Amino acid sequence: MPGMASSSTALPLDSCIGFNGGVDGGLVLEKDGTTIIYPLGSTIIVRQLQNDQQQTFLQGHTDEVSCLVLSPSGRYLASGQLNFMGLKADIIIWDLTNMTLLHRMSLHKVKVQALDFSCDEQFLASLGGQDDNALVLWDVETGNAICGTPTCTDFTVAIKFLNNDGAKLVTCGNYNLNVWQYDHLTNKLVPSDVQLGQLRRCFTCLAVDAADQYMYCGTATGDVLQINLERRLLRNSGPAKGLVQQGVVAVTLTPSGDIIVGGGDGTLSIMKHDQEGQDARFLNKMPVLASTKLGSRISTLTVDQAHSSGRALSMVCGTHMCDKFRVTYDLQSKKLQAEMLQTSPPSSVHDVAFPHEYSEVFAACGLGEIRVWHLHSRRELLRMSVPNLDCRCVAFMQDGQSIISGWSDGKIRAFGPRSGKLLYTIHDAHQGAVTAISGTPDSTRIISGGEEGMVRMWAIHHNSQVMEASMKEHKGAVNCVKVKASKGDECVTASSDGSCIIWDLTTFHRRSSLFANTLFKAALYHPDESQLVTAGTDRKIMYWDAFEGSAIRELEGSSSEQVSALAIDSEGEAIVSGGGDKLVKLWGYDEGNCYAMGTAHSGSVNRVAVTPDKSHVVSVGSEGAIMIWNYVAPSLSEGSLSVAASRIV
Repeated sequence: MPGMASSSTALPLDSCIGFNGGVDGGLVLEKDGTTIIYPLGSTIIVRQLQNDQQQTFLQGHTDEVSCLVLSPSGRYLASGQLNFMGLKADIIIWDLTNMTLLHRMSLHKVKVQALDFSCDEQFLASLGGQDDNALVLWDVETGNAICGTPTCTDFTVAIKFLNNDGAKLVTCGNYNLNVWQYDHLTNKLVPSDVQLGQLRRCFTCLAVDAADQYMYCGTATGDVLQINLERRLLRNSGPAKGLVQQGVVAVTLTPSGDIIVGGGDGTLSIMKHDQEGQDARFLNKMPVLASTKLGSRISTLTVDQAHSSGRALSMVCGTHMCDKFRVTYDLQSKKLQAEMLQTSPPSSVHDVAFPHEYSEVFAACGLGEIRVWHLHSRRELLRMSVPNLDCRCVAFMQDGQSIISGWSDGKIRAFGPRSGKLLYTIHDAHQGAVTAISGTPDSTRIISGGEEGMVRMWAIHHNSQVMEASMKEHKGAVNCVKVKASKGDECVTASSDGSCIIWDLTTFHRRSSLFANTLFKAALYHPDESQLVTAGTDRKIMYWDAFEGSAIRELEGSSSEQVSALAIDSEGEAIVSGGGDKLVKLWGYDEGNCYAMGTAHSGSVNRVAVTPDKSHVVSVGSEGAIMIWNYVAPSLSEGSLSVAASRIV
């Protein structure tokens, strides 16, 4: 590959922050309670629950993972994905003993809605999404389809094998609830409707008890129905008082048979199952024993048998806002206690920034929020939220007294880095979104770039913020602003109009311009400020003379996609790039060779940053992942001085 040195090695991944909480049932816990499995974009992460650094990435899907299921023995993992309209969505069976792809199967269109293994691990059942709505039975050993059938005229959302019968399974969905029997002689799946009388429900989830006597089905109405599987009749329902707000979205069972219910409003409840042998005509509705609230819609409930005891039950929960909780249920006091394990960005992360000469924390921004993270513990320290808006860029003022940010409503907001308190707001800073922002070295001025192409300077006083200049030469959105670190009298802006402009911040006029056949996405100064480096949609990394504005060198930054992110270490020894090819690359600045390449993102890399102490590289992506890599210093190995990988312009 042009631009790659033959000695290019893997960039070591230190840890990953990210979890797709939108996948129902997507948080899977192995039986030993030490390993957790969850999706992140098109990647599946298998990691130790107590050690973020021991993790494996299963990469084989071409689009976002839509469902996960672990086999009863824990040997196999099956995953399904989304795809574009009209195209088939893959199902992959992974062998977790050696972390390899075992089978890839394709029959469902657009989306794989749900998966489940039979108790003997002979079969895998899959359910297509709304555009497919088919039920298919697969042979786990060969990966071949055994049989298939349409489910119902309405949408079917969940599937579950019985725990003791590998040929019987149940499905539920909008106004349908069925028990299916696989007939070996005719090679067909035969359905039987569950009789609910006059009751009509949109079912969202289900669970089957250990003895295969009852199944419990959650509904969008907010109740849980208990179904007798042998007779296929409604037996009971719950909760006894009131309904679960915003519907029941997850349900599982405790070892004693009680029902754990997750609500759309974030409520986690334990419901008591009724006593066996009682006449169903005289049963009281199932009461709620304990309840707590986790903040947002619960997407996953998993009982942790390894950390449970005779006095307490432990479970791991995932929420729609991508938070992971451990919840402990005290069997004596009947109380629930929730402990947050980790938070994750709920959507694409647009920007990342470190404070001046401080490497312990960093800020990352996305839809509706800015979060401050601790680098080594991967813990969220602070969150600043502005609902229903998109934070497009973030930076620390050099004096460390404020975090400045640009938002989709055209406002600049500054927050306290310790308290998270809003310090001030600059209204109507730009006509469109504020797309780039940077502070001057003396922390008295802010340079901002807008979606409409304006570059503006703001004087920051104790009680006021005043616009000092508005510079209009760009014809497209300003994607990056970098200020000269030594004096702060100059800045460079990169724009989608195909130009980078070097501005004089004393006269507010253009000093020089850089032109190329590209949409510039990133620009930065070398620490000695004699050269500029740019990147854009032409997949090139360009070196420029900062005084004359002439091109010096051109590197092949990517072979297929745009380069949208650039960072340089504090000594100018290495450049880090990222882009649409989902790779993070570390380049030797002087040689122009790629020394290390990181492969972990499953979406395009939006921004990269190097810690001031040159210990780590942080990259953020469109799939909502924050990857923390170990920094690798470029080594001047034999032959590395050759610039065959670059072209001198």
